Amino acid sequence: MKYILLMSGTRAGVEGYHAWSKQDIDAHMAILHRINRDLTASGEFVATQGLAQPSEARVVCGEKNGLPVTDGVFPESKEFLLGYWIVDVASPERAYAIAGQISAAAGPDGKPTNMPIEVRQFATHELQS
Repeated sequence: MKYILLMSGTRAGVEGYHAWSKQDIDAHMAILHRINRDLTASGEFVATQGLAQPSEARVVCGEKNGLPVTDGVFPESKEFLLGYWIVDVASPERAYAIAGQISAAAGPDGKPTNMPIEVRQFATHELQS
């Protein structure tokens, strides 16, 4: 079963991350890299990617005169998608366990960040052409 694990954060959280010391950032990233290596070794890893800053996001809603209608991130947005992992695991419980490891990755002073990770199974139906 394939799942996507979505890491979201708030504007304050993103700004707070940028204030972390280099040592805290390096320690946090080392944990995430270890999780990726472990998932690769177990055959469960499919993909992961961090995303550009929320200020670079655009919302596209349809077309006008053949061009996409875009807008920036709305200032009232409370959360932003920061990155994702795609895993192929045997059960939902395993996907939840991986999400828990990612969420518990250490931040400043070694304390868990408890970053919310949304776990969503890939749809099993096929699109009709």
